[in-house]
Amino acid sequence: NYRLHDWLISRQRYWGAPIPIVYCDQCGIVPVPYEDLPVLLPEDAVIPPSGENALKFHEGFLHTTCPRCGGPATRETDTMDTFMCSSWYQYAYLSPYYKEGEPAHADSDPFDPAEARYWLPVDVYTGGIEHATMHLIYTRFFTKVLRDLGIVDLDEPMTVLRNQGIILGEDGEKMSKSRGNVIAPDALVERYGADTVRAYLMFGWRWDQGGPWDSKGIEGVVRFLNRVWDCVLEPGDGGESQPDEQAVRNLRRKVHQAIRKGTEDMESFSFNTYIANLMELNNALLKAKSALYGTPAWEEAVEALLLMLAPACPHIAEELWARTGRPYSIHQQSWPEWDEAVAAEETITLIVQVNGKVRDRVQAPVGVDEETARRLALASDGAKRHTKGKEIVKVIVVPGRLVNIVVR
Repeated sequence: NYRLHDWLISRQRYWGAPIPIVYCDQCGIVPVPYEDLPVLLPEDAVIPPSGENALKFHEGFLHTTCPRCGGPATRETDTMDTFMCSSWYQYAYLSPYYKEGEPAHADSDPFDPAEARYWLPVDVYTGGIEHATMHLIYTRFFTKVLRDLGIVDLDEPMTVLRNQGIILGEDGEKMSKSRGNVIAPDALVERYGADTVRAYLMFGWRWDQGGPWDSKGIEGVVRFLNRVWDCVLEPGDGGESQPDEQAVRNLRRKVHQAIRKGTEDMESFSFNTYIANLMELNNALLKAKSALYGTPAWEEAVEALLLMLAPACPHIAEELWARTGRPYSIHQQSWPEWDEAVAAEETITLIVQVNGKVRDRVQAPVGVDEETARRLALASDGAKRHTKGKEIVKVIVVPGRLVNIVVR
């Protein structure tokens, strides 16, 4: 129960949705007829030095004709609270010029119903938690009124709501001029470039939590982007004409795993791990460069890296895309897709326990059978050390996870 009170929507400022009311000495308070809507703000109003509402002094807007008696009248000069607009702007943006110029009437749709059916509700809505007690309540209220009027068939205006965290000053306090801890983004962009700042904002914190600014952290992103630049543009030794098949499989596996992880991170707003995933992929390219540079596997890896870099660093990604001879523009390309078969690991790590305590880890093929897992575990150095001189009572195999050797 939100216990909503009456909402005072009038504001004494110039730029806002006009309140469609006129005042007539003969008729009193008169609403503007549907056919005369919308009331438009003048764009040449001059805000007086006093700071008062400019509409009060704009003769062309202020003075009008009473729609009821035809006599002289004045317009309401207060405008509506901005929440009146933001409570339904997702509907208005669908078709902002819908039936422009046609007279409005009581049954007029304020937006194209077909567009609303296609686009709404909003898939993901982001904003600060401070809106929870005002804007979000109002926008839900508007949607439910529109639903009750039969204008939309939605119960909620958004499907998913996500609130971002706050980036604090380096002292861990909320940024403010009085504390002197404000980090100016313009100065950072001037020094590091917009792509670096954007990537650090994604990488430095969990998006929904935020945290203190760390000047050293952005230097790490600078180094990462420099490594990407060199990795992509600096020639390698040249891949062998018959590259090692295992090396090709290893790189392609990492690429397809990275595409899968990057896609999941982007969809879940896990932007910090999204950037970390790109760092790992770039490291995999650097490791494989001497053996695979110029091969199809290398080109596939570079293309995937740049495509996933593009949302975070659009300028650098575009530049590298062009310099490697790819068609303009990277931002017009499809998102890369992963092949689950290529992404699948060929080996797994089995934990080796002796009497329930971890003593070793061994690599085994995916889908290893129990007998092979038992043999690998017993042959491991850790198992040998901790079973020497003891009787092996039994060996318990948990498929794909661990082998526990019970001794006495």
